Amino acid sequence: MTNLFSSFDPAMSVFSLNMSLNWMAGLIVVLMVPQSYWLLNSQLSKSLISVTAFLKNELGAVFGGGALPGVSYLFISVFFFILFSNFMGLMPYIFTSTSHLSVTLVLSLPLWLGTMMWSVVFQYNSLLAHLVPTGTPAALMPVMVIIETVSNIIRPATLAIRLAANMVAGHLLLTLLGSQGPNLAGAVLIVLFIGLVLLLLLEVAVACIQSYVFTILSSLYLNELMSVGFNKKMMKL
Repeated sequence: MTNLFSSFDPAMSVFSLNMSLNWMAGLIVVLMVPQSYWLLNSQLSKSLISVTAFLKNELGAVFGGGALPGVSYLFISVFFFILFSNFMGLMPYIFTSTSHLSVTLVLSLPLWLGTMMWSVVFQYNSLLAHLVPTGTPAALMPVMVIIETVSNIIRPATLAIRLAANMVAGHLLLTLLGSQGPNLAGAVLIVLFIGLVLLLLLEVAVACIQSYVFTILSSLYLNELMSVGFNKKMMKL
């Protein structure tokens, strides 16, 4: 029986060749983009502009006009990178890069680390103030500091694991159900095919939702530390 996790192996060969095409997934995205994308009024470019405008509105609601200039485009770029990586993972013979912690941690850890470094340099007092929620009794303050510190430290891990786990779970179901096809026939095979199509549509939705969740949560973590005293700091600069 084929290993269920073989589809997540980045070194897996294609058609028994010794060369792996998995790492070319990023280039395949560019090759698959039709020429109409480069036209100003093409349907694809209009769709991407609409998604970008939607994300700008969502991020604007998160930051409330108090973000650094251009920070929204950073999170929009992360969103599209994760979205395209998730979509490429749904295609045959291409492994899902976002199912590996080596990829998702590379996305979440720099965002979290950059946020923490910015807070230490520009808003050190506000960073410490977030460790003790407003209204906390004095007796519980030491405990809350420990809890909030641990909660803050594990944020990049939770972002990375959430994205990777959701990608792995759906692909494992597709692989498991698809491997049963040769053993079935007749009406059962038709039911299996319909189930696979529905599951694939669900995976497309999960790919979009997880990209959105990763982006919004990352922006919320940044906004949490920027919300106190940001305007005063920027005026001094």
